[in-house]
Amino acid sequence: MTTFRGILVLLSGTMLIGGCERSKSPPQPGAADTTSVKTEAISTIQVAPPTSAADIGGTPPGTVMTPGYIDTVGRMIYVWGWPLMNHYNRSLAMVDVPEPGRNGGILPVAPPGSISMLTDYIKADQNFVACPNQDTVYGAGYQHLDTLPVVIQVPDFGDRFFVYQMADARTESFCSIGKQYDSKPGFYLLAGPNWKGEVPKGITGVCRSSTDLVAVLPRIFMDDTAEDRAAVKSLVNQVVLYPLNQFDGKMKTKDWASTPSFPAPSVSGSGEMKFVSPEKFFDELPTIIKGVPPLPGEEALYSTINSVLQAAASDPKVKEGLVKAAVAAENEVISPLFDFRNNGSPVGNGWTSPSNGAQWGFDYLSRTASAKSNIYDNAANETRYIYTDVDQNGVRLSGAANAMYTVTFPKGQTPPVKGFWSLTLYNKHHLFEPNPINRFGVGTKNKDLKPNDDGSLTLYIQHASPGPDRASNWLPAPADEFSLYIRAYWPDAAIIERTWSPPAVTRTQ
Repeated sequence: MTTFRGILVLLSGTMLIGGCERSKSPPQPGAADTTSVKTEAISTIQVAPPTSAADIGGTPPGTVMTPGYIDTVGRMIYVWGWPLMNHYNRSLAMVDVPEPGRNGGILPVAPPGSISMLTDYIKADQNFVACPNQDTVYGAGYQHLDTLPVVIQVPDFGDRFFVYQMADARTESFCSIGKQYDSKPGFYLLAGPNWKGEVPKGITGVCRSSTDLVAVLPRIFMDDTAEDRAAVKSLVNQVVLYPLNQFDGKMKTKDWASTPSFPAPSVSGSGEMKFVSPEKFFDELPTIIKGVPPLPGEEALYSTINSVLQAAASDPKVKEGLVKAAVAAENEVISPLFDFRNNGSPVGNGWTSPSNGAQWGFDYLSRTASAKSNIYDNAANETRYIYTDVDQNGVRLSGAANAMYTVTFPKGQTPPVKGFWSLTLYNKHHLFEPNPINRFGVGTKNKDLKPNDDGSLTLYIQHASPGPDRASNWLPAPADEFSLYIRAYWPDAAIIERTWSPPAVTRTQ
């Protein structure tokens, strides 16, 4: 740096003295320039670069914070932190269960150091998580990988599609285990960012998270047939997760059909269970950020967060202002993200889709929209999620007043995938709506879908049956508002590059 400054001195004729510029007088015309050029080292004191967010100088303690500033900063922090709070509080809902099992006999729950697996599609009468699928057999468990690294088993799935989602505290995927990765059967170690142990022999691969707290969510494809339900169980029973200190190189099994049932958590209202309270958000936030170090580039944001938390701790008016900002952000910013038309970007015919699922980076908007409407996206190359709330005229979908809709895929134009696809229907709460045939989605899993004479495929979406000739292609709708949701597992380039568009949802009556 000193040499560079010296070069500037010689080129510009300007000397830097004490942080100020002083120009030397140029030689007079005709006079000999007797000034000797002498370069002297200039002593400078460099400010050490920060090594953590705590080293970033933010707003000094005691600085006056106006109500407008508190509102502005509070809203941004709330939008940024909403997915992290959602993820963290979901993990707390599982921490007290004594062993792997099912809440209410429906939802897989497990304490840290384990997971719980279902043996069939998730049942319709659950409201722990919005937008579940009925294409795969789910598993779930939250881990603390710094203090308790774990091993998860991958059996030989053969040609069956599977993907294990590992989501860190930001809901980012940090591991690639699945059919599309040609993952080998074996034992995979999941470790936290600060774990410094040794990897034992026999471990097939290692996945290291950027945060201590993670969600582990295996998904295993299953046809909607009795034969495949029977066939998948032996594979599911080999999907077991346990602490690293229990690893012995031998494949363990668990009879997941016989795990205990625990009381279902109480839920107020008819929507998804609430995991973020704006009134409590800033009380809980210090715990969240302590366990989630800033991404490179987020240090100044963390400094701002810490400065308002510190101010709120000593000034009730600041705390009151932050709570008001959180409540306003919940109503005005977060709630609209529940609607799919506000999620992702348009992909044609009224459908939208995020292109960066589970790889959000600094895209706080899309990360929060996903967490609000359908948390725990797979990575975009694993699954592309495409959704709509409206028909071909932009009118909200609703099964009221005997409304009827069709979705027609031209011949050879069902979603192009190497894995599987499905079209699922959710009620206005993004949950399953009970119906007389117990069908909530159709797609690759269905073996009885009837194509039209020209090879196209028409799906009938309405509250009442379309009649016996069309019943195989009927997707029952509630007599109320609903949404449609395409899943494209292991999508082809046409979906990734957006050269394929879903067909419009056409209202026929």
